[in-house]
Amino acid sequence: MFSFSELVAATDDFSFARRLGEGGFGPVYKGVLPDGQQVAVKRLARHSGQGLEEFMNEITLIAELQHSNLVRLLGCCIQGEEKILIYEYLTNTSLDAFLFDSTRVYLLDWQRRINIIEGIAQGLLYLHKYSRVRIIHRDLKASNILLDESMKPKISDFGMARIFGQDESRANTKRVVGTYGYMSPEYAMNGIFSEKSDVYSFGVLLLEIVSGRKNTVFVSSTNLSLIELEHAADRPTMSEVISMLTSDVMFLPDPKQPAFYVSKSESGSSQAEIRSDRGSSNCVSITVMEPR
Repeated sequence: MFSFSELVAATDDFSFARRLGEGGFGPVYKGVLPDGQQVAVKRLARHSGQGLEEFMNEITLIAELQHSNLVRLLGCCIQGEEKILIYEYLTNTSLDAFLFDSTRVYLLDWQRRINIIEGIAQGLLYLHKYSRVRIIHRDLKASNILLDESMKPKISDFGMARIFGQDESRANTKRVVGTYGYMSPEYAMNGIFSEKSDVYSFGVLLLEIVSGRKNTVFVSSTNLSLIELEHAADRPTMSEVISMLTSDVMFLPDPKQPAFYVSKSESGSSQAEIRSDRGSSNCVSITVMEPR
């Protein structure tokens, strides 16, 4: 436990100059403890959509986890309305700060990108299979992947994560949380989440790392965004992903038709095609008003 006064001193009273960024939880500041140790201080914003439940959830979950590809929680502070988490400080901040920056993206050569992908996959595999409790992260995205001084990735932000029983394959919720673009369709539309929800998010993140584009950016030649190329039944498990990434020789199935895509008809209207689990397509015409 840290006192609020300790953290005020460590962050120069939460000065703007010490601010590293801001997420759904609130702003994150760089702090320096009396012994010289650098830390990241995440302070719950009063206007935050997250509250005590997510705060306690993160403390409870991350205290159970020990893996080199997961960010390390050092402590917390609860004083009055103040709720603060203290993490290890990672020099290179988050993956999105490199991937979507026109200058820093050139620091991500192919080997570094492969190492980052493998590290994220290993962290997810640990959460799904090898940790003391089985965990679904539910908010995997580029800004939640932190990078240390050697560009090693660490998964962060467990406020939305949920523990699964060993005999539990999926769950349903009326409160859908997370980030659109990284959310699987079955979760965003029906509140159904499972390990495959995280695999979907990993797939989107993988496409972003390889292409250097945000998931909402469309490819001009196909009118497809990155997230229109996924389907629940086609997603591998994280064990299979690790095998694909680390094996020199492995049989890979032929690519399938995208699960969802939008095509233009000769009349100018759009056709939404949704592939069913059996591989057939259902075509629904959608009239789209477009300016000349």
